[in-house]
This record gives sequence, C-alpha cells and structure tokens, in this order.
Amino acid sequence: METDPNAEMLENAEQPMSLSNVLVKSEHVENLVKESAEELSSVNAVIKEEIVNQGSLPGVESALEKSEEVEGKVQEASDKLSVVNLALKDEVKARHVLESKLAAVTEQGKVDRRAALHDLLTGLPNRALFYDRLEHGFQQASRHGWSLAVMFVDLNDFKIINDTYGHDVGDCVLQTIAERLRENTRGDDTVSRHGGDEFLLLINEVREETSVSLVAENLIKEIQVPCNISARGLTFSRSVTASIGISIFPKDGATADALVTSADGAMYAAKRNKSGYSFAR
Repeated sequence: METDPNAEMLENAEQPMSLSNVLVKSEHVENLVKESAEELSSVNAVIKEEIVNQGSLPGVESALEKSEEVEGKVQEASDKLSVVNLALKDEVKARHVLESKLAAVTEQGKVDRRAALHDLLTGLPNRALFYDRLEHGFQQASRHGWSLAVMFVDLNDFKIINDTYGHDVGDCVLQTIAERLRENTRGDDTVSRHGGDEFLLLINEVREETSVSLVAENLIKEIQVPCNISARGLTFSRSVTASIGISIFPKDGATADALVTSADGAMYAAKRNKSGYSFAR
C-alpha cells in the first residue's frame, strides 16, 4: 500500500521538532545545496570548454551567463546555510549545557528535600515528615471513622553500647534496628527516628487495640534479636531490648503533640514496669 506523502508531511509537522533534529535536517539541506553548486560549476565548466572549442555561440553564452548567475546564488545560499548551521551547533551545545545544569539542579533539589525530611544516619523520615504524615493520618482517620496509633520506641540502656564500644558501633546498632522496624511495619505506616535511640511509629487504620498489641510484641521480639556488628576490624554480636509506649487517636489525644506526649509517657511506664510495652492511660 502506497503512503500518502502529504499525510506523512502533515504528521511530521504536527510533531514538535527538537533543535538537534532541526540542525540535522538543516545540515542535510546544506549538503544538498553544496552538491548542487558543485554540479552547476561542473556543468558551466563544460559549457565554457564547448564555447572555446566550437566558437562563439550567442545563445549558449547567454545561457551560460544565467547558469553562472544561478551558480553564484546557490553558492551564496550554501555559504549562508553554513553560517546558520554553525550558529545552530553553538545553540545546541548551549542547550545541552543548560539541560545538564538544570538536571543537576533538579537532582540536587531532590537530594536536599530528602535530606531535609529524613534522618541522615538511618534514612528514616525525621520528626518533620513524621508530624506531617501524622496530620494526614488524622484526616484519613476522621474521614473513614477509624483510629490510628502512635508508638514511642526507646532502646533500653543504649548508652552502655556507646560507652563500651564507641559511637560508630552504636550507629551500626541504630541502623540495624531502624531496618528491622521498617521491615516489620506495613507500607502505609511510618517509622521515624525521633532522635538518639528513640523512634516513633505511626500505625494507620487501627480497628482494635489487640492488633496494635500484636504489632508491639512482634517489634520487641525483632528488636532483641542479636545485632551482628563489624567495626574496627572486630565482629561481635550484641542484643538490645526496647520499651514501647502506645497512644491511640482520638482517645489519647487529638493533636500530634498530644499523641506523642501520651506515647512518651506510656513508654516510661513500660520501662518502669519492665513490661515491654504499655498503652497510655
């Protein structure tokens, strides 16, 4: 089946053309014009030779003059096209440099935004992002008529690890615990580093407290699995335990600060009672 050239031209015209594509097409036209100028020059040379050999032929001489005039115009067009294409090349280079800088700035912006909302050591959301997600969680809970829970996780006697093994080992332990918390919560929930050896968890769509208890029990079990640490050429295993305080929206608070404060108080109760976890009362 034959292709309609007009339809193809119309389709191409409707598609935006990049500057690089324009340059390629313009250089192709420049080559065609150069070839035409060379061919005209060759033809004119042959005609001149014929005039010399055959004698003066007024009609032919007149045609030669016109042909040479056309040759001059074609050559002039070729020269101008060459200048235009050189300018286009410079523009394409400038565009590429600008696009590279823009891409670098955009990527740096993403990095900066992530750094502003995430903990540098663990990669977890920081307090600012946690509170933002908690506010969003309030809206969802109110709209759908469910509850949500805030868990305040504190590692017991973590200072001993830093004092005994050094902060680099302590950092490795924190990174390990952070990953375990992340792996043992749902994708819709949020695990955040609150600071030091404290973590905050947002558990969305809570329908009954027993389900929250199961989450807390599982987290305590996963946290106390020995951490295998390699530091300063040494490899050793160390276990840590945690105390978890739990507050429920809306009964334990209707604001982010109120819920976190309630969960913090419950955590200290769990630490005193050595119960592992405790609900706000």
